[in-house]
Amino acid sequence: MTVNNALPYGRATAPGSAQKQEWDVIIIGGGAAGLFSGIVAGKRGRKVLVIEHAERVGKKIGISGGGRCNFTNTGTGPDNFISANPHFCKSALARYTPADFIALVEKHGIAYHQKKLGQLFCDGSSQQIIDMLLRECQDAGVEIRCGCEVAEVRGSARAFTIQTNQGSFQSSSLVIATGGLSIAPLGATDFGYRVARQFGLRIEETRAGLVPLTLPPRVQKQLTKLSGISIDALVGRQSLASSGRARNAPVFRENILITHRGLSGPAILQISTYWRPGESISINLLPEANVMEIISSKLPESGAEAEIELVTLLSRYLPRRFAQAWCELYHPSRPVKQYNSVELQEIAAHIHNLQLTPSGTEGFRKAEVTAGGVSTAELSSQTMEAKRVPGLYFIGEVVDVTGQLGGYNFQWAWASGYAAGQVV
Repeated sequence: MTVNNALPYGRATAPGSAQKQEWDVIIIGGGAAGLFSGIVAGKRGRKVLVIEHAERVGKKIGISGGGRCNFTNTGTGPDNFISANPHFCKSALARYTPADFIALVEKHGIAYHQKKLGQLFCDGSSQQIIDMLLRECQDAGVEIRCGCEVAEVRGSARAFTIQTNQGSFQSSSLVIATGGLSIAPLGATDFGYRVARQFGLRIEETRAGLVPLTLPPRVQKQLTKLSGISIDALVGRQSLASSGRARNAPVFRENILITHRGLSGPAILQISTYWRPGESISINLLPEANVMEIISSKLPESGAEAEIELVTLLSRYLPRRFAQAWCELYHPSRPVKQYNSVELQEIAAHIHNLQLTPSGTEGFRKAEVTAGGVSTAELSSQTMEAKRVPGLYFIGEVVDVTGQLGGYNFQWAWASGYAAGQVV
């Protein structure tokens, strides 16, 4: 493998240092999907060039999983993905499974562990996965050029010319693996969508996914002082009746985190990908308890327990500061025996089915993924090839297939990269 004159991890070469060359396969994007597709194609004997505009490959891999890379999920299945066509991902996922990638990780002696819910992380750091991919690229004869900025893409069926600051490159197969708009500080751009439009392919509306939600000013003002508090909860989404979209978004049981801007934490990130502006989210603050039973058990008692205030009772199950803020927002605290049956039902509803209407999200700057993208109707589910442009492929996050939190998006990168790498 040549990685920009063999400097570590693709340090950029000087502009114009490359001569006009021909390749079997050019892959634009040196992230998880692009590198993996190059490996698969290179092992088939194809002459492969990976172009990366940043100074090194795998930036998003490097920060993933808190720096330990949640590289797959053992429970991966089609239901873990969102797409206008929920069936599109099935073929690729079936042909390259989590077990296949785990075998590769073990081949390279990388120690890993399961954190929860099938999520696998490196014991060491994300750099181990990047190093593994680079070694595999070397073994497959893949060339990587970093700091290589694409100025123009030209071509039609199986004849593509890529103009860059390092020269002109030609290939019969072109793979777009440039990701989406998420994490702009890492260099994310709309390049992949622009290429798709250039060749007449349709784009499903893009939006920030796996992203914190913001709250209306009145609610946020009450919760700001609770910033940093985390609560185990059950979070779902209430679709708009007139939206015309599927109403079967899943419910997630994980922590929610109160921030100075709104809500975050795993459960909120999960539901954010399904949420649309104007919709409410539903939060069950006590998923393993019944607040009506808790309150009812105190009513017949005598002494101090009979006089227990609502905020004190809730503080036995929720952080006290949160219970106080909740009472200020919804039900001013007083002894529980003073609430009538209607008020008790309202209290239960605000505990087990708290409805909040977010004002928005924190956008692509904080989003872990981009939902939407190149329409799956334009691509072959077997090969990722554009149906109307032979030789043009789209893989990974740039495609309208978005995984839930927990290693699923990496598994889509490996699986879609494998599907394309088998045929380019």
